[in-house]
Amino acid sequence: MSPPSRILTTPEADALIARLTARHGPLMFHQSGGCCDGSAPMCFPLGEFRTGGQDVLLGHVAGDVPVWIGAAQFDYWRHTQVTIDVVPGRGAGMSLESPEGVRFIVRSRVFSDAEAAELAAAGEPPRGG
Repeated sequence: MSPPSRILTTPEADALIARLTARHGPLMFHQSGGCCDGSAPMCFPLGEFRTGGQDVLLGHVAGDVPVWIGAAQFDYWRHTQVTIDVVPGRGAGMSLESPEGVRFIVRSRVFSDAEAAELAAAGEPPRGG
């Protein structure tokens, strides 16, 4: 049995990711740690945001779009499943959805004890490099 996913998307987020991919090519997300637009998921063309050893790969969404988070923020959020969603309004100017009149946000829920045990048994997620 595989552990639960650390990262999910809503159908609305998937639709926006598909539109942005058609316009910009392959994408990536980095979960901001509080600068710029609070702690919003920032969407970039793949490789435009350089990840390093202090970034943790939460997983992939919408096919093969990687979602990264800073290691310090991951330590706070490791017990939660994160879902990327979309709401009306303008987000950070650096994130690709900015001109669309919507912004990506995160919603989260705490993993159950059983899910947390499965994740612990699976080991730490990969880090950038």
